[in-house]
Amino acid sequence: MAPINSAIELQAKAKRSRGDHEMARILIVEDEPNMVAGLRDNFEYEGYEVITAPDGVAGLERALNEAPDLVILDVMMPRMSGLDVCKQLKSKRPSVPIIMLTARGQEVDKVVGLELGADDYVTKPFSIRELLARVKAVLRRARTVPKEQDRYSFGDVEVNLRSCQVSRKGKAMDFSSKEFELLKYFLCHPGETLSRDRLLEEVWGYERFPTTRTVDAHIVRLRQKVEPKPEEPRFILTVHGTGYKFVG
Repeated sequence: MAPINSAIELQAKAKRSRGDHEMARILIVEDEPNMVAGLRDNFEYEGYEVITAPDGVAGLERALNEAPDLVILDVMMPRMSGLDVCKQLKSKRPSVPIIMLTARGQEVDKVVGLELGADDYVTKPFSIRELLARVKAVLRRARTVPKEQDRYSFGDVEVNLRSCQVSRKGKAMDFSSKEFELLKYFLCHPGETLSRDRLLEEVWGYERFPTTRTVDAHIVRLRQKVEPKPEEPRFILTVHGTGYKFVG
């Protein structure tokens, strides 16, 4: 009988060769060796490529240098906390999806992580099936950007989705990770009426948290940055009683 690791490797390769899904690279930043081993085995079994880092400093370095498609990030980490890693990574690579691993009862970590730009969180202890489902959902949302188009322009605004940069009249603008993700979602769904609940689910990854007021607040800030007259929007329009629509 083949060793279990070899069997897992063979099955993972078989999945990739059958084209079950486009192989994504996942970075696991976790300091518990047993958890890292278990996550690696399960993700490789599902056909993902896995890289790991044992602490926050190494995790940030690997995330910036090796372009993972998704980062699974523990909050309690040696050398640099997961929250600090999330903040620094999102400031440099806003489009990299992050799923935070938080301890049970640490509600403040969940809230702060989301505010810093984390795309989802899972509370320890968790089932591997739940984590796998969340990973697939986050990757699916991240892949809504059409591959054939990396740049968009409307009015005097230019957006480079590959470099995650926005400029207006040739001048670079500062966007938070969620502001950029929200703008990107509008660009990829032009002319569609998008409800607040849909935006919460697709951009934030939650149906109940944050609230729909969070969407409205981000829309206000987005309009202030991209609209010639924010009080009379031309591009991000309100569909009363439903949500918003991008017309570019």
